Amino acid sequence: MAKILLIEDDTDLFSLLQYNLERDGFAFAGTHSGSTALQICRQVRPDLVLLDIMLPDSDGLDICRGIRSDSDLAAVPIIFLTARAAEADRIEGLGAGANDYVVKPFSVRELIARIRLQLRDRAEPIRVLQSGDIELDRVGRQLRFKGVPLSLTTTEFRLLEFLMTQQGVVFSREQLLDAVWGQNHALTDRAVDVYVMRLREKLEGDRQNPVLIHSVRGFGYTFDPRRNELRPRFPAGNLGFRQS
Repeated sequence: MAKILLIEDDTDLFSLLQYNLERDGFAFAGTHSGSTALQICRQVRPDLVLLDIMLPDSDGLDICRGIRSDSDLAAVPIIFLTARAAEADRIEGLGAGANDYVVKPFSVRELIARIRLQLRDRAEPIRVLQSGDIELDRVGRQLRFKGVPLSLTTTEFRLLEFLMTQQGVVFSREQLLDAVWGQNHALTDRAVDVYVMRLREKLEGDRQNPVLIHSVRGFGYTFDPRRNELRPRFPAGNLGFRQS
């Protein structure tokens, strides 16, 4: 019997989901408070977590990151339940480590179908992100570069993990701040530039000509090792057009 942990402050929705989950044969545990969420996760050891983002005493995004940084809980599927429907919010939620993102109001039957899908697919969680010479162990919180262990700070690891899970997607500095540092950060966009520079120093052969983490002028950054391969290479003075 799969065990579902619900972290939701809306008492009516909490009761509705508890009734339907138990009726469908799930073991149920829950809390209305985000401040004790990680402690309860460690006690309950759920098979899946349903997590509200806008909790009165906590940020669900930070709770999600906390679960992902705990080696005993990191592989547990997380489904966000939230009223935030914007594309940027969805990207931020998935980037924080959620497996799925469900916008309120929603169909309970559809939610249960999504839960069953996550539990079905849980047998092979993506533990290691790999791209070229980089191997990022999300559970062990370790990085190997060209087969050699490489030390990263917690923030460097989170930034690289977020970018690698969304390869080819261009993020603004503000989006990266929210995804990695949380929405309650008191940092400026400059912090993103500093941490990207640190990652480049550790991962790029020439940080002035990066092949992994690319700058997008006037916007932000993207992790895209294929970008150099796809860039057209024309001889100097030749734009690649044939004159008629």
